[in-house]
Amino acid sequence: MASACTGAVMLAETGLLDGWEASSHWAYRDLFRFHYPDVRLRLDLNLCVSGQENQIVTSGGTTAWQELALYLITRFCGVEHAAHTAKFWLIPNREENQASFAAMTQGIPHDDGVVNECQAWIAEHYEKPNPIAAMVRRSGLPPTTFARRFKRATGYRPMEYVHTLRVEEAKQMLETGGDAIDKVGREVGYEDPASFRRVFRRKVGLTPSIYRRRFGRSRFERFELVR
Repeated sequence: MASACTGAVMLAETGLLDGWEASSHWAYRDLFRFHYPDVRLRLDLNLCVSGQENQIVTSGGTTAWQELALYLITRFCGVEHAAHTAKFWLIPNREENQASFAAMTQGIPHDDGVVNECQAWIAEHYEKPNPIAAMVRRSGLPPTTFARRFKRATGYRPMEYVHTLRVEEAKQMLETGGDAIDKVGREVGYEDPASFRRVFRRKVGLTPSIYRRRFGRSRFERFELVR
């Protein structure tokens, strides 16, 4: 059984993915968390092979079907046929994971007013020092209670939520601007350049400089010449 992109939702609905690892498009993280919590979603993978005797194969975003196709050709027809297919159809190597393409989604709405208020506050103040302590104070809850409610409502631990917001803003700055990477890190809340690079690479799968080369303005400016 194989699926590409949102096809994993159909497989999840049948229950075939319960207890197994699976991949899908990164935008469906919250949908799986809310509706299919028994699926071990691996959004870091472009291709995920699981199930008894590896009988379930799921792939990530839309173009990941190419990786899925090459996997199936290799598995059932051999490497030679897969190599010929890749050359004939000009299919590039897509061994990288999805993390560098993903963006933070809006999430599924929840009815925890305290967490909603803290989310609204952190969206404007993610660069502040000690943001978790500030949110705990605003919530009026004990730290452990706050952390538990925040995770239940958003799917993130509080600090991971802050890191995700900061990295999303850093990605936007790297895509559209030319500031030095250390300056980008400081502006999103990381005074230590090494910490910024470490968190960025963990969340995105690329260093900030490689991310800028891959998704920054310089990659796309050449297209303006043909308008």
